[in-house]
Amino acid sequence: MDSMGGAWMIPMVLGAVVFWGALIGFGVWAVRRFTGRPRGNGFRTLEDRFARGEIDADEYETRRRILES
Repeated sequence: MDSMGGAWMIPMVLGAVVFWGALIGFGVWAVRRFTGRPRGNGFRTLEDRFARGEIDADEYETRRRILES
C-alpha cells in the first residue's frame, strides 16, 4: 500500500477536468470564430449603393446594423 492513500487521485481528476474544459472551451471558441455569418449579397449590395452615392452615411450605418442583427 502506498503512503499517500488515495490523495493522488484529487490532482489527477482536477487536471483532467481542467484539460477537458480547456479543450471544449477552445472548440466552442473555434467554431464560433470561424463559422460566423458570412457577409453575403446584402452587405455587398449595401456597400455598392453607398459607393455609388445612392445612400448617405447615416442610411448606410442604419441598414448595416439591421443586416448584422
